[in-house]
Amino acid sequence: MSAASTSWLKLALTPGIGPVGFLKLIDAFGSAEHAAAARAAQTEKLIGREAAEALQQDLAAPMVDAALTWAEGEGCHLLTLQDRDYPPQLAEAASPPPLLFARGRRELLARPMLAVVGSRAATPQGKRNAEDFSAALAAHGYTVVSGLASGIDAAAHQGALAHPASTIAVIGTGIDRVYPAGNRALAHRIATEGLILSEFPLGMGPLAGHFPRRNRIIAGLARGCLVVEAGTASGSLISARLAMENNRDVMALPGSIHNPQARGCHQLIKDGARLVENVDDVLDEIGRLTAPLAAATPANAGEAPPLLAAMGWEPVLAEHLTDSLGLTAGEVYAMLLELELDGQVASLAGGRFQRLART
Repeated sequence: MSAASTSWLKLALTPGIGPVGFLKLIDAFGSAEHAAAARAAQTEKLIGREAAEALQQDLAAPMVDAALTWAEGEGCHLLTLQDRDYPPQLAEAASPPPLLFARGRRELLARPMLAVVGSRAATPQGKRNAEDFSAALAAHGYTVVSGLASGIDAAAHQGALAHPASTIAVIGTGIDRVYPAGNRALAHRIATEGLILSEFPLGMGPLAGHFPRRNRIIAGLARGCLVVEAGTASGSLISARLAMENNRDVMALPGSIHNPQARGCHQLIKDGARLVENVDDVLDEIGRLTAPLAAATPANAGEAPPLLAAMGWEPVLAEHLTDSLGLTAGEVYAMLLELELDGQVASLAGGRFQRLART
């Protein structure tokens, strides 16, 4: 690696400089090499005393060495703002990361992308929607971007992995860490079939302040943002609002007025996000790339079994269904179990059941 490239890594990984400070140094000194060689007295006014001293003392040296060693691994890449394949839409967004650790299919960075985000505490229907929408969007040629969190993010990645357009996971830890640990198998699959991105040094843990930074990358990469399900305090709303600030299309799925995980989506819609109910609505907003994959339609696709029709779309207790259908409790529970195994019904806390829709 050239001296200038090593200097770029040094600036990007020095504690306290950050993306804004990095760009200030480049603007002031003309190159990363000149900025890295500057005296602390020259850089302090741009990045503050602590960061200037850290740069002077070369505190980033172990992180630079670790990054260079890591980049020798299969499928491992160091992506900088100087690289030709750095996504231009991210470079033009606020505070673009000067350095990204990338693992997997780097060519996905050239594809049109759509962010699909939402709550960690997602309902079964929310996760089904995220997976189905993402699979359909990937079939249309969109690479789905999300944050590898539990709930909606994980479901979005899983759905998109079914198609070559695949998925990009932007994470809030070092790229050699997986958070949450329950998504380890999913992360390993994305590292092979999709792409993982991180701006944080190797070994960095999941600090709270990292996730808003991760969200700005998600919003910057994608031409639009779809919020599937979110409470009013969900971090996914940060991604949506950053997307709005970057003049991206923002869409939200509506939900039940009784579902607290839908209230964030409803607020976004009130604030100007487009209400979408199906994949065609999304494509009408962001544009169509390729024809969707043909799918067989069952002859009775528009018909629902009597039990599903009786359930409606709100959570319901099994005993309510026995009354409305005139069946015994044993008959109703047997039918619910069969529908649950078929993926058409989910069991909820408190003995309730909810019908699941397919997009």
